[in-house]
Amino acid sequence: MITPDEAQARILALGVPVAVETVPLLEATARWAAHDVTARRTQPARDLSAMDGYAIRYGDLPGPWRVVGESAAGMPFGGHVGTGEAARIFTGAAVPDGADTIIIQEEVAREVDALTLTGEGPPHQGAHIRRAGSDFASDNRLVTVGDHLNPARLALAAMGGHGHLDVHRRLRVAILSTGDELVLPGADTGNDRLPNSNAPMLAAMLGPLPVELVDLGIVPDDRAALATAFARAHDCDILVTSGGASVGDHDLVRPVLIDLGASLDFWKVAMRPGKPLMAGTLGTTIVLGLPGNPVSAFVTATLFLLPLVRHLSGARDPLPRRIPASCNAPLPAVGPRTDFVRARWVGSALAPLPSTDSGVLSSLAQADALIVRPAGSEATPTGQPVEAILLG
Repeated sequence: MITPDEAQARILALGVPVAVETVPLLEATARWAAHDVTARRTQPARDLSAMDGYAIRYGDLPGPWRVVGESAAGMPFGGHVGTGEAARIFTGAAVPDGADTIIIQEEVAREVDALTLTGEGPPHQGAHIRRAGSDFASDNRLVTVGDHLNPARLALAAMGGHGHLDVHRRLRVAILSTGDELVLPGADTGNDRLPNSNAPMLAAMLGPLPVELVDLGIVPDDRAALATAFARAHDCDILVTSGGASVGDHDLVRPVLIDLGASLDFWKVAMRPGKPLMAGTLGTTIVLGLPGNPVSAFVTATLFLLPLVRHLSGARDPLPRRIPASCNAPLPAVGPRTDFVRARWVGSALAPLPSTDSGVLSSLAQADALIVRPAGSEATPTGQPVEAILLG
């Protein structure tokens, strides 16, 4: 068996980021930048007012002034502010020529065009002015290749003058569930069947990512049926199977893939839950075989499937981020496999959830994080620092 870290590295090595396309800004949401994005303009393009008030010359304090014009956002005052003069100005409006300071409207009184100081006035020359280029200048790099195009970065690219961005195309990801015991969610299960919970769970996990899902449905434990289903994924970037990847008599995913000419890299990982994990390629499609138990499928999807999708989509840092945390309960020693312990936040500490069974979905639904317990870790007391992967 290989370690989870080695499994992650070997899975990411199975493929490279997919082709680049140029899309409108709104279609780039939640993708990763395929190239650096540089500013095509300076922001602000000129000095702007940060407050509603009056543009004046600082040397004219304490006034009075004569109001000679008005500057609004998008409609600047075209004149010049001279000695003893002021221009009415609004937030976001261009500072008129000649003015060097903004006095806020709450500190003055106006009678027709006569303006007098009633408060303390601006604290210094240049007060309440956003200087040209204070956000960024033309040709500054705004987004770096591999950055996630979150809402803030999309807004920054738009402000920088971009209406389109270069991103990696959407991936085609096929999901296939195996098992004679599975039925569609909502169907009658009788005493011997189970609802297929993994497929909707995996689809929901992939939902925020730039993928096109291909549902291959539920396939029985039958070689011919599996071969037919695998053939339907020939044009997909990733084929994800759930169940059937172990070594039992009814676990047929691996032998059928081998019969079809797949190249399998590994099929066991030293982790708990999630030991029966398989990875390889079938033609140009990367195959990831997840365990059938729901919690194991969730944990392995978190650690391996989602990073693979991010990697192929051009992410610079595709692996889940680990954060330091404290644990509000003692933790037992760990055996030869890395433990990923379901936990939830209680105040500022993580509380391990009681069930470690890989089939118990109720504890997974309560979990906010996975505590990472490396193989061979000693028992730790309450309050001991731990590493955790945040969920959701």
